[in-house]
Amino acid sequence: MIRRTLPAVFALMFAAPLLAAPAGQQTLFNFVRPADVVQVATQDASLPQSNAEQTAEGEVLRRVTFNPVAQPSLRLTPQTGAWDWSQSGVMSLRLQSAMNWAVTLYVKIQSSDGKVLVSRVDLPAGPAQTLLVPLTPSSPLSQGMKAGPPMPMMVDGQRILLASSEGQLDRSQVVSVTLSMDHPKVAQSIMLERFGVQDGEAVTRAVYGSLVDAYGQSSRAKWPEKVATDDQLKTAANKEQQQLNAWLAERGRASLDTFGGWSKGPAFKASGFFRTEKRDGRWYLVTPEGHPFYSLGVNTVTADAARTYVAGREGMFQSLPTNDEPLARYYGEGDNRGGNGADQGRGFNAGRWYDFYGANLQRTYGQPCVVATAATVDEATADASAAPCVPSAFDEKRWAGHTLDRLQAWGFNTLGNWSAPALGLNDRVPYTLPLSIVGDYTSISTGNDWWGGMPDPFDPRFAMATERAVAIAARDHRDDPWLIGYFADNELAWAGPGDDPKARYALAYGTLKMTTDVPAKRAFLKQLRDKYRNQAGLSKAWGIDLPAWELMEDPGFVPPLPSAEYPEIEADFKYFQKVFADTYFKTISDSLKWHAPNHLLLGGRFAISTPEAVGACAQYCDVLSFNLYTLKPQEGYDFAQLQALDKPVLVTEFNFGSRDRGPFWAGVTEVAREEDRGPAYANFVKQAVSEPSIVGVHWFQYLDQPVTGRLLDGENGHFGLVGITDLPFQGFVDSVRKANLQAVDQLRKTAEKARVGAEKAQSASAGEEGGKAAHEAKASAPDSHVGGHSGNGH
Repeated sequence: MIRRTLPAVFALMFAAPLLAAPAGQQTLFNFVRPADVVQVATQDASLPQSNAEQTAEGEVLRRVTFNPVAQPSLRLTPQTGAWDWSQSGVMSLRLQSAMNWAVTLYVKIQSSDGKVLVSRVDLPAGPAQTLLVPLTPSSPLSQGMKAGPPMPMMVDGQRILLASSEGQLDRSQVVSVTLSMDHPKVAQSIMLERFGVQDGEAVTRAVYGSLVDAYGQSSRAKWPEKVATDDQLKTAANKEQQQLNAWLAERGRASLDTFGGWSKGPAFKASGFFRTEKRDGRWYLVTPEGHPFYSLGVNTVTADAARTYVAGREGMFQSLPTNDEPLARYYGEGDNRGGNGADQGRGFNAGRWYDFYGANLQRTYGQPCVVATAATVDEATADASAAPCVPSAFDEKRWAGHTLDRLQAWGFNTLGNWSAPALGLNDRVPYTLPLSIVGDYTSISTGNDWWGGMPDPFDPRFAMATERAVAIAARDHRDDPWLIGYFADNELAWAGPGDDPKARYALAYGTLKMTTDVPAKRAFLKQLRDKYRNQAGLSKAWGIDLPAWELMEDPGFVPPLPSAEYPEIEADFKYFQKVFADTYFKTISDSLKWHAPNHLLLGGRFAISTPEAVGACAQYCDVLSFNLYTLKPQEGYDFAQLQALDKPVLVTEFNFGSRDRGPFWAGVTEVAREEDRGPAYANFVKQAVSEPSIVGVHWFQYLDQPVTGRLLDGENGHFGLVGITDLPFQGFVDSVRKANLQAVDQLRKTAEKARVGAEKAQSASAGEEGGKAAHEAKASAPDSHVGGHSGNGH
């Protein structure tokens, strides 16, 4: 640790003056002209006494270099006592990356009571900017959206970078500010100047004000598909229709059966419904007509997925219709305060919302006006020519037809999860459905309860809720050959966050923490009592001192961690989690077999899983389904492990997003720019087709999410095929269509290769069997070669 108090006066003269601090900012320390008011300490970092430098923009800053070690840092503390920042909203620091690349900086602010506020800052290369760290926990999510506006941005002539912060802090007793890096691979430098505090409200208003234009687009950027007028929408729609007609004509000449199956592929038995079959080492979905079908799907194909809350944050929107305007019909009311992990820290998640996508569909396809009847106008002006003109809403049937045209023209053949039910009733594109199992059954926390706790399958109320949900879902679809099947659920929290044993066995730990009125806990305790009989047997097996069995029944009981010395701990956890998963999937499977025996159970759409859950899914479901946000499927799961389960696999979510088309979030699998999305899609599909167990992939999702966040959880990602103005991202769509068509050709080649390989193997096996039989027959004959040699004494 090196600690130094900088001299009061810096003995350097600079050619350029320092930029003045913004109004309202209190400067506590200046790195270029330091005074004895702040102590600066470095650890594995260097801050030479005389290294002030002038930037290309004329500013003068001072360099600090972080060495390539675990956590090099620079720490600022008051000369005496603590800073009282109770009247300030943000900490400010004028800084610049001294590298030709972005650097990641961590800022930790601590108060005298030990509370800490932490901020991760992705500092881009380029000119100096003012970093602002909120002194209360703050993030884009607190403003109602997953990701905030692009940073840095200009505010009052200053480049500012508003960071997120999490944790707690006593603002009246701040004792230190630490800047650090996490394991830099090489020495990295930043440039520093003013350090201080200021009011944060004006900055927040500037950052989040007027984010969205009248069409629901980001006001902070430009891109080729951005719309400025209604006429532009109509012109683009007419041009697109011509292209769709040409593509659909090509599709009509393709070798496809009624359901989009490959009619010239291997012949399978036609059952009248979708099913699965393995042939020549490869799994297939089979159409009702008996042809192989590779499911290329899109999730959330619906017109109501782009609604966003406006209540309380009207200042984010440049132009919202007044209540008496025609487009006001796209207002609505909602409440997404569910109390799940997805709601934590989120603001603006209830109240009035607006549907920009619906409004844009009306602008594009709505009839110019609906002539009011005489009853709605003054008798003096009741003639048709004088009647008020009210633009009509968009035609939902027209939207459905146009959307199905798009999907088929782009090479898709499946409506993925959460798509508009009406689309599946057109007998044009096969579809899937979710089972929405909701009820008052007990749930168990694994610490990763993004969509809620794990349903307790031992609870009789879960079985009743399942029966009700399946009966409702199957009611209108029991005999529909266009329905591929049902998804059991989506992204259940089978494990906890992290990769430690408590995360791996979070379901077991979470269950034992519950009270004994929870059926799952009673089932777990019964399992242990049946095995060990009493507390003495359990204590010996687990290496603990359990004086009385009743202590395990107490809420909050925490078992020991698995260990090599006591292997029964892990064995018991695994067995319980297996029985839990078996009970869950069997309950759903049994119900579906009764209510919808003709359709497939498509698995649980795993995002987080355990081997026990995947194994149970394979046992009771027709298909395993995974949501994989990786560059290729093989990076999302170990497919070698799946081979032993011998089940077809459906990738039910994947996508690639960027930040250059309006919405601020690029999703989990981000690419640098829009032009990279197409190649990433093509590679993912190619790798999926090469995997013999994968029977399809489903893109998430049809539409871009709203700039200010969707109703459900504030996600605001750009990974749509179509923007909020209903204009396709043409370059991406062209690449997607090409990749989808190539996937069918690739499947044909791999199927033929597998068939030839299987025939050769069969022929070789037959040859070996034949040779073996002939050898045995010859050996048993009186005049055999072997017998003759024996008779001659050899």
